[in-house]
Amino acid sequence: MEVYKYPPTSSWSNLTKRPNKNAEDLDSLVEEVFQAVRERGDQAVFEYTKLFDKVSLQSLHVLPDEINDAKELISEELKMAIEMAYSNIFKFHEAQKSEKRVIETSSGIRCWRMERPIEKVGFYIPGGSAPLFSTILMLGVPATIAGCSEIILMTPPDKNGQIHPAILYTANRIGITKIFKVGGIQAIAALTFGTQSVDKVYKIFGPGNQYVTAAKSFAQRAGMNIDMPAGPSEVLIIADKSSIPTFVAADLLAQAEHGPDSQVMLLSDDIEVIESILKELEFQLLTLPRKEITSEALVNSKCILLTSITDCIDFSNQYAPEHLILAVEDSAYYLEKVINAGSVFLGNYSCESVGDYASGPNHTLPTNGYASSYSGVSLDSFIKKITVQDISAVGLKNIGPAVEIMAEEEGLFGHKNSVSIRLDQIKRDKENV
Repeated sequence: MEVYKYPPTSSWSNLTKRPNKNAEDLDSLVEEVFQAVRERGDQAVFEYTKLFDKVSLQSLHVLPDEINDAKELISEELKMAIEMAYSNIFKFHEAQKSEKRVIETSSGIRCWRMERPIEKVGFYIPGGSAPLFSTILMLGVPATIAGCSEIILMTPPDKNGQIHPAILYTANRIGITKIFKVGGIQAIAALTFGTQSVDKVYKIFGPGNQYVTAAKSFAQRAGMNIDMPAGPSEVLIIADKSSIPTFVAADLLAQAEHGPDSQVMLLSDDIEVIESILKELEFQLLTLPRKEITSEALVNSKCILLTSITDCIDFSNQYAPEHLILAVEDSAYYLEKVINAGSVFLGNYSCESVGDYASGPNHTLPTNGYASSYSGVSLDSFIKKITVQDISAVGLKNIGPAVEIMAEEEGLFGHKNSVSIRLDQIKRDKENV
């Protein structure tokens, strides 16, 4: 990790840039795959699965026998861990339900919002070197609470055409039965257009690498709704003298091991703190099985020395991290200054890994600076809010003249007339009483 000492604020925008592949190359590839899947459906999906994942499939579907076998292939300890995570995630998202509130905006005018689930949703679950079965919990639990009637899960197969048993077990625990052995760009394209095997959905959820993120953006331009731009994982840690170097180093490495395009950032107001953490990071890196991948991510990562923790917060708000760890004294005080972040972790014992798996809040979060305008996945992500208006004759009589004046000023006399004829009818009814 390169160290930057007291960079001027004018250089902060460059320091907040993420490592990205050539956007033009990505867009060209995504467009090619989308067009092929749209025109040739399953056939194109099979071809790109062979090209990208190096496996020839006989069927895109995961069969019931494969799901049943998965139950026997994972340990009881893992099943118990999944159950604990399920419970916490369920509690957190169940509490997000809102009650109907009827508001009388004027006498005789009652308005409210009703909630309806998004009927068909698609999940993308990364399944390569790190099969993210935890993401199934993070997406599946709120989707089932919301009442989504159809959930389609896409995840890439391994070289033998198999899906990791923990993914299948967790999907089954949620109640997801439509599971497909499809990854990458072709998975997003299949969910966007539908194929002979895969139904078109109304909204796509789930994280992925830069290819998946580019595919989701392309899908959005094609009219598909997506959860957010959730790409390569990232963390920004602000640490002062009260931080514990072994903890901070472990958190940096935990995010860096997601993939070579991940990014981790360390900010501090003390160079000795940075040096201590970097020393510990080098030691811990040698013990990780994924140290090659982790090392690649660290090349794109930065340590930044600033004059104060307040400056660190200011930089973080400009960076808008997916995960923000405040390993500082009086972290609750600095929390009030946080404006842009996907999820915040306070103090030395709030490690981000717990948030990834089991504490309760959702780990599907905006990356690449999108935390400045996007929220993480929640129960609301799976719900449509429909407004309802109940206007009585008295209510229309009270508000109608104002609407007539406004509509006439805009030159929309049809709008005015729809009110006027009703007001005339109300007047006639009153005269006939």
